[in-house]
Amino acid sequence: MEKEIIAYLDNEKIIDTQSINTKNSKDLKALYFDNSKPSLEVLRHSCAHLMAQAIKILYPEAKFFVGPVVEEGFYYDFRVETKIGEEDLIKIEKKMKELVDCGFEVQKYEISKKEALEKFKDDDLKQEVMLRIPDEKISIYKQGEFEDLCRGPHIPNTKFLKFFKLTRIAGAYLGGDEKREMLTRIYGIAFADKESLRKHLHIIEEAKKRDHRKLGTELKLFTFDEQIGGGLPIWLSNGARLRSKLEQFLFKIHRLRDYEPVRGPELLKADAWKVSGHYSNYKENMYFTQIDEQEYGIKPMNCVGHIKIYQSEIRSYRDLPLKFFEYGVVHRHEKSGVLHGLFRVREFTQDDAHIFCMPSQIKEQVLEILSFVDKLMKLFDFDYEMEISTKPQKAIGEDIIWENATKALKQALDEQGLKYGIDEGGGAFYGPKIDIKITDALNRKWQCGTIQVDFNLPQRFKLQYSDNHNEKQQPVMLHRAILGSFERFIGILTEHCGGEFPFFIAPIQVGIIPISQNHFAYAKKIQKALMQLGVDSEIYEKNESLNKRIRTAEKQRLPMIIVLGDEETAKESVALRDRRAKQQSNLGLEEFINLIKEKMNEVHF
Repeated sequence: MEKEIIAYLDNEKIIDTQSINTKNSKDLKALYFDNSKPSLEVLRHSCAHLMAQAIKILYPEAKFFVGPVVEEGFYYDFRVETKIGEEDLIKIEKKMKELVDCGFEVQKYEISKKEALEKFKDDDLKQEVMLRIPDEKISIYKQGEFEDLCRGPHIPNTKFLKFFKLTRIAGAYLGGDEKREMLTRIYGIAFADKESLRKHLHIIEEAKKRDHRKLGTELKLFTFDEQIGGGLPIWLSNGARLRSKLEQFLFKIHRLRDYEPVRGPELLKADAWKVSGHYSNYKENMYFTQIDEQEYGIKPMNCVGHIKIYQSEIRSYRDLPLKFFEYGVVHRHEKSGVLHGLFRVREFTQDDAHIFCMPSQIKEQVLEILSFVDKLMKLFDFDYEMEISTKPQKAIGEDIIWENATKALKQALDEQGLKYGIDEGGGAFYGPKIDIKITDALNRKWQCGTIQVDFNLPQRFKLQYSDNHNEKQQPVMLHRAILGSFERFIGILTEHCGGEFPFFIAPIQVGIIPISQNHFAYAKKIQKALMQLGVDSEIYEKNESLNKRIRTAEKQRLPMIIVLGDEETAKESVALRDRRAKQQSNLGLEEFINLIKEKMNEVHF
């Protein structure tokens, strides 16, 4: 890998580059840099400022808000009078390269907040940024004529920025508030070397081909309609088939693992949400309405309904652990600017479960859930990693309760030798959690499943069970979702497999193509036999050429296609094209049906 001078790193902690003399060869040796996370943060943030400098030269009236490093690279939000489109990214990128060649020294200086407010008194976006800075000293980074408020650190000179690319342009509400003005946002990416950039750009191109919104339209899975509303997916026949197969498969697995199916209402009185803490901690994400002069909230999660099911009977320690699961439809108030296909919607269905158990059973139950997760992720060919998220700033419950819950999660993972990261402050407002992050075929990470230990809600709702001494005790509640939601998981899976779904959940598993009308009756016979096996098929009988009908079926990424002509009809056989095996063969009908049975029985859990 070619190394570039970029930022001084000491034990992976970034040291301010202003103390480094870039003309001193000894210092330059300390500046060699790779694609480690702390190095890339400096590089990408410096690239954000380079992009802003280029924009300011090309569009002098531009005013800038913030330009942070994010998981997918970096971006800058700014206001500009001229309309900027995708085609302008090339022009901005060209100017950035010119600035790299100029080799501007990057200088840092500090002034008081009062001085900064006066200095940028005519720049309302800078004033907005300073409202978010509590410090009385403000640091500013300057390169050439461009300068901006920034904590840093940065590279010492723009000449060290070489391997970057602007990726897309979007709109972004000021401060993420949809009631405020829309700013222009440009995203970019940067790496330490040319090869890493090339590989990343290849992934971006491949991701465009696999975009679940594009494939969702092509494969007739789902659609959105402005008359219905944003973030509310409409499932077409193929998508509904896929969902149903996934649900049926998971239903069977849950029952085998001693989960009981339940269902709670979608609308609950606000009083219930006040007791749970959602009203004070999650209200901005909920929808409320008035019925008979009382306030009701549409559920954003299923836990309160399951608590009420627990309370419907007197419970004993002999009943525990008690496992409830529900494919619960929930609604969350998402801002329109963050809606994104199936990844971010306002209505979705969770593969939700809650386990009520004794404190002594926490470790055992967490490990059982992790075993469930492992088998399911392997089935769909996903790698995954885990992260424990701790108490957030906005939370309910005493510190000791949080400490005990977090400790229980760590012990369960530690005793099995399982690796995990820590996300400080990333827990739910009612308890810490283990987040399951899967890696797809393009090496992108996605947050899906979660396991949350909750002592708080059982306390708030006064849940009880009788122990072996007939004394009342409080159970622990484990919140658990493995896929996260059907919508999000289907979107991820669609991109992961490029629309070529596993046979057992494919919307159309077999395409049947009769060469002429003389073969249609035989095609219907096969379709009926497949339906009895729970296998969906489609007969392609349009008045089109055979090759065109085959191409149509192939574009639907069907696992199998069979062609039926005179010989196949007379001999009761099929001409099979297996997309997965990438081979063609001729099979007798009975042999083909047995092959299908084998395919359906391949999924062991």
